[in-house]
Amino acid sequence: MERQKEQKQGPQMGIGLETLPSCVLITAILPKLELESLCSLACVSTAMNSSVSQALSSLPSLNLSAFSANAQILSCIVGGCRGLNSLTLNCLRLDDSSLAVILGAHLQELNLLCCSLMSYQVLASIGEACPNLRVLVLELVDQESPQAFKINLDRMLNGCLCLESLSIKIRWRGVGANPLQPFRFFLPKTLKSIKLQPVLEEDVIHFTSLNDAFRNYLPTANVSTPVSKSSFGFALQRLSLVLDVISDQLIVVIGICDNLVELDLEDRPIQEPLPNHDLTSVGLMSLASNFRLKGLSLVRSRQNCQVSFKGVDDMGMFVFSKYCTTLESVRLYGFSRVSDAGYASVLQSCQNLKKFEVRNAFLMSDLAFVDLTRFSCSLVEVKLLSCCLITCETVNQLTSSGVLEVLDLYGCRSIADSCLISIASLHSLTMLNLSGADISDYGLSVLGKGNPPITHLCLRNCKGVTDEGVLLLFLGGGTIGKTLSSLDLGHIPGISDKAVLTIAVAGTEITELCLRYCSSMTNSSLEALATRKQYRDDCKLLRRLDLFNCKGLSADSFRLLKRPFFPGLHWLGMGNTRLNSKGCPALSEIGYERPWLMICLDGCEMGCHDGWQFHRAP
Repeated sequence: MERQKEQKQGPQMGIGLETLPSCVLITAILPKLELESLCSLACVSTAMNSSVSQALSSLPSLNLSAFSANAQILSCIVGGCRGLNSLTLNCLRLDDSSLAVILGAHLQELNLLCCSLMSYQVLASIGEACPNLRVLVLELVDQESPQAFKINLDRMLNGCLCLESLSIKIRWRGVGANPLQPFRFFLPKTLKSIKLQPVLEEDVIHFTSLNDAFRNYLPTANVSTPVSKSSFGFALQRLSLVLDVISDQLIVVIGICDNLVELDLEDRPIQEPLPNHDLTSVGLMSLASNFRLKGLSLVRSRQNCQVSFKGVDDMGMFVFSKYCTTLESVRLYGFSRVSDAGYASVLQSCQNLKKFEVRNAFLMSDLAFVDLTRFSCSLVEVKLLSCCLITCETVNQLTSSGVLEVLDLYGCRSIADSCLISIASLHSLTMLNLSGADISDYGLSVLGKGNPPITHLCLRNCKGVTDEGVLLLFLGGGTIGKTLSSLDLGHIPGISDKAVLTIAVAGTEITELCLRYCSSMTNSSLEALATRKQYRDDCKLLRRLDLFNCKGLSADSFRLLKRPFFPGLHWLGMGNTRLNSKGCPALSEIGYERPWLMICLDGCEMGCHDGWQFHRAP
């Protein structure tokens, strides 16, 4: 009976909408609906199909990154949208041939993410079809030779002479360190923003990569002409690179860019850099000559080996912060020799600082944040990742201003319940990450009674949290129970069916839920989530669900993945569970029945944003 009722409501809604004037329907109502709802309405009647098509064709921008559409869905949605100026796609299921329906001279911004099936030929196709493109973002996999990449990239750049922003990231499918290939090409002089991943530091320094790239784009350019200050960097305002190593020489070369406003450098060394081929305090101090810099990110990744910036100390940080007072955003990863004094100098000197992010700062403690309120900087976003000496004292200092919107304390194991009292008093906090913190059900009860309108909460690896804490979080009478849309309870042994039932009933705004490694969950949890609309008709649809390594789920619960359960689900992580024991035919049947749903079996984090190049679809 319930299913029949739901089936009747769809056509009835469509018939009701059809009675409205077409101009109101097309311009005021249909553009506000979600894509799945529009597709359902298009099936109601020929007239409604026409109205939906007109509504889609009038959209100036379209973002389809929340799910990975197949070629058929993409053609239906975007095929008639010839008025689009901006388009963003998750391309996990798309190949080169799928793009023919979307490319055209009307596009000014194109973002193609997670292109695991596309070849470098897509670059040439974009250059031929999109002459007016101003913003281009591409995430590709390393499938062919560097020469094939260069040929196709040159063809793209010859066709897209209006480019102002270019981002190209190439992921490698192999095991171990990425084989960095040089980017050797000319770029249009119109570019204001460049992001390249990966690129070799040696190429930058010896003018075989960026120095060539930053010259004015001319087909007859004389590449033997020395790079001058006027030709290097031209109008460049934002530069982002992922390299093999960051060195003093690299910083000096980049310093030629007079107009640089944002600098984002990340390196991934495969071994400890030599002292004379590394970033030191001297290189950091050379940035002090750039008085326009507003955003700085210097990251030493430990992806390939346990390394840090051992050549930078407090003195380098003192001089740098004294002159770079215009900074509004700072991100520093891997500065193992910088202590409280160095970090405090940045916080106290940069009066316009709004975002402060540090990782693996082994010498930074609460002393770096003492008397923070005496200085004029009002931090809006703070991320202190894997900073083992940080305690609740720092949190109390940070929350005293009352303007904090993002607080990420991932891996800060000394954070405890006591600081949640000050966090609960904030009125603008929307994102809170307490992963690995020493908090308990009592802390969640305090948060559940508080004021912050938190939409994203991560409690992963908080071993002191149980079902009771989740109950107090949602039913405490505070703001969070009405605003929370994304919740991560992964790796918590005390989470069972009782907590999931609480979320299904009381978490009306929840659209993303991570329960990976929650082995105490059973089929009852999955059923509660699959049928949550029966408990609360006003609850939002669940879009992403991570069940990786939930051993308590049996193969019998596989039926809950079929219609009509989980309406609106876009992503499901179910690797290493009994749910995939039915085999590929059953999963393929689900994929055919629910083309909007991406099922991940590889243990990717939610959405497959990292590791998508290894993704194997069922």
